[in-house]
Amino acid sequence: MTDPWATFGADLHIDPTGATGLRAGLMDALREAARTGRLAPGTRLPSSRTLAADLGIARNTVADAYAELVAEGWLTARQGSGTRVARRAEPRRAATRAPRSRPPRTSPAYSLMPGSPDLSTFPRAEWLKAARRAITSAPNDALGYGDPRGRVELRTVLADYLSRARGVYADPERIVICAGFVHGLMMTGKVLRERRVREVAVESYGLDVHTRLLTEAGLRIPCLPLDELGSRTGELPGIRGAGAVLLTPAHQFPTGVPLHPDRRAAAVDWARSTGGLILEDDYDGEFRYDRQPVGALQGLDPEHVVYFGTASKSMAPGLRLGWMVVPQALVGEVTEAKGLSDWSSSALDQLTLAEFIASGAYDRHVRSMRLRYRRRRDQLVAALAERAPSIRVSGIAAGLHAVLELPEGSEADVVRSAAWQGLSVEGLSRYRHPDAEASREALVIGYGTPTDSAWAGTLDALVRVLP
Repeated sequence: MTDPWATFGADLHIDPTGATGLRAGLMDALREAARTGRLAPGTRLPSSRTLAADLGIARNTVADAYAELVAEGWLTARQGSGTRVARRAEPRRAATRAPRSRPPRTSPAYSLMPGSPDLSTFPRAEWLKAARRAITSAPNDALGYGDPRGRVELRTVLADYLSRARGVYADPERIVICAGFVHGLMMTGKVLRERRVREVAVESYGLDVHTRLLTEAGLRIPCLPLDELGSRTGELPGIRGAGAVLLTPAHQFPTGVPLHPDRRAAAVDWARSTGGLILEDDYDGEFRYDRQPVGALQGLDPEHVVYFGTASKSMAPGLRLGWMVVPQALVGEVTEAKGLSDWSSSALDQLTLAEFIASGAYDRHVRSMRLRYRRRRDQLVAALAERAPSIRVSGIAAGLHAVLELPEGSEADVVRSAAWQGLSVEGLSRYRHPDAEASREALVIGYGTPTDSAWAGTLDALVRVLP
């Protein structure tokens, strides 16, 4: 039991029954009093005789404790001045903090959040080689403000790459370099608004950051229904105010279904008959595992489709490099919109990416990542079949995420249980448009996010929380 002893204005809490005895208990009490400021620096302590009498212990016990604390630097002892708390023994004062209304957030041990590649696989050595070559050969004017559409070197190699890899009609004069899809969508929203477009139809499941950008541009976002064949583009004529539609046709995000060929044709027919625009987000079109990737929708009608691509999934979002391929009639307006807000993306990064693509390093990297992510997806499907056979994976074998169908009424509980287990996941409802009907419950699993070393543990954590 700890006994408080009131002496010389300070309470010393000493445990006389402790395993280390009275001497150690007294030393601990004096250290704590000095550390917390209850004994201020310079305070004179009672003589060993007086303190021993106050505490009811032997004088030698106090004298030995004082001597040890002097040796440790907590106390000073001078003849004629007595024993005092050392000046350097300043108390450690806790910083004043506002009271917390909730427990502090800690980073999850595992993450299956969609939207990110495995950042540990970024090709640093190859990128550095490309950067050296690009900087060495860069003309002086590359360091100036330049063309707001972006460096011609990058636009030229992108035109070739997009044509052969994605079936995009991509003349360099139609390409505008941007800082990713969000930046491109911001510019497009501004152009649409200035063209007096009032509504942009969006898919019933998608990222709220995209719809928020459109609404902040003053555009309404009616909801286009979605099923196992993709967005029901045949219903676009019924949305009479829509002047554009935002689609993810190669691999719908997040449900993972491709847009059926008939619905691709219906979208293009609608755009041609109304003068509308299709905004094609080809965010992970290069990653298809069960067959060759389906070509971009833009190839069906380049004059009615704004094509968006990015290095965020194929390489890393931190590069902040994306591209738009725009109809000829929109080149000037999009260029002006970019010039007003962001005259040019980093020229050196653009030149490095141009060299990276031209050297073949980009193709090699994409092939390598395609094999890696296909293996990850196969391992996920196999683990579920063995350890959670009631859970079905829906959507095509593509991209960096998968959708795990859950029993009715279980999505919120699974997400909550995962959080308790240190696993970060998101439910499908997180992506549902406010006007869309809630018809299913599922998890959206970003299997591209973990590093190789974390993948096995992340997969185990996932299986543990599934019903």
